[in-house]
Amino acid sequence: MLSEKLENALNNQINFEFYSAHIYLSMAAYCLDIDLDGFANFFTVQAEEEKFHAMKFFNYVNQKEGKVVLKGMPDPRVAFESALDVFETALLHEKIVTSRIYSLSDIATEEREHATLSLLKWFIDEQVEEENSLTTIIKKLKRMGGDSAALYMLDNELATRVFVPPVI
Repeated sequence: MLSEKLENALNNQINFEFYSAHIYLSMAAYCLDIDLDGFANFFTVQAEEEKFHAMKFFNYVNQKEGKVVLKGMPDPRVAFESALDVFETALLHEKIVTSRIYSLSDIATEEREHATLSLLKWFIDEQVEEENSLTTIIKKLKRMGGDSAALYMLDNELATRVFVPPVI
């Protein structure tokens, strides 16, 4: 059974993961608006991953006999300056997610809640991948500068991304 403090923190994370999906769908919409369908695909897949993450927490809280509480969410940002701005914004968001996962881990450590620590270990590893993926794309975007051919090559590369739920 989860403590009230940990249950509340996990519920906040469930809601934040759903909000993250909302943010990434907004980024996908922006990319579609500037005719970068591959970039839009990247963020649509990212939104699916965030929903998967939310449901992973959702199911865990239920398994631990907790109560899931869903709440409303703020409107996501809809305007960006460029594809680079979208990815830099996404990276900043993922760093916030990482910080939140670390805070959850701190609570679970304080409470000696080992099952939750096991769950959070998966998320900590996932965040390393998330931040690395975005950082790599940002580096590519910066290197290509204003080269539209390179931009469309990257767009084609990102169009191939698919969401495959991890086997856990």
